Amino acid sequence: MQLGNTEIHVVNDGITYSDGGGVYGLVPRVLWEAITPPDDKNRVQTTLNCLLVVSQGKKILVDNGLGSKFDAKAEANWGRTGGSRLIAELGRLGVRPEDIDIVINTHLHADHCGGNTRREGSEIIPTFPRAAYWIQRLEWADASFPNERTQGTYFAENFRPLGDQARLVSGDVRVTDEVRCIITPGHTRSHQSVLIESQGQKVLFLADMAGRSVYMERLAWVPSYDLDPMQSIETKRRIRDWAVEEQALLIFQHDPLVTMGWLRKDGDRYRIEKVG
Repeated sequence: MQLGNTEIHVVNDGITYSDGGGVYGLVPRVLWEAITPPDDKNRVQTTLNCLLVVSQGKKILVDNGLGSKFDAKAEANWGRTGGSRLIAELGRLGVRPEDIDIVINTHLHADHCGGNTRREGSEIIPTFPRAAYWIQRLEWADASFPNERTQGTYFAENFRPLGDQARLVSGDVRVTDEVRCIITPGHTRSHQSVLIESQGQKVLFLADMAGRSVYMERLAWVPSYDLDPMQSIETKRRIRDWAVEEQALLIFQHDPLVTMGWLRKDGDRYRIEKVG
């Protein structure tokens, strides 16, 4: 997809199955099952969308899914079949791991940064050997010292082996003239989304600020995974108003039905108009 002077492609690391209670939090099942029917284990389908951006000669990869380091048991726990798809999807676009210049981690949960690294024999090494990995400094700190709630998703093997390829940043930061990271807290305290702006057009990769379209339509729908749900609501409120005013295209990371869409306001209600 061409966006002004930039090129963007949604690439995917597979489909997982997540517990419905985790995905929809306090929302009763009778409401959410009409949108995302669960399987017999109360799990709902969850995509692992990532984003490739080509801007000013730089190939930028935003998030990289679960990656390829899992054994069969871990793959089964996540409900993913067929393993990691990301490298193959990049290959279909003619992009090799060594072609990636920058990796942006929206945050360091396993389903967003597991592909940062890969196994080579007994070693774990960076998957993208030439890339600088842009990570929020506070997110790195939180991942390095997880607590009882976060230790099941922050894994040192996904970021510690990056060594001097890790570039720790603080707050909103410009990556190129057309690509910016903006802090969108709630899911984690320093979660960042990625904004692409070119020739008056705007695209926002929301990541886990709002992984599913319904989260933007209904502010109170917050997943159990968000560490600060009230902060999530306020962040969504701010971004929702901005998206309507700026006519920004939104990209959803985990929605199996809506990959991207426009947010429209109908009276007091909001709805996503699906694209593609």
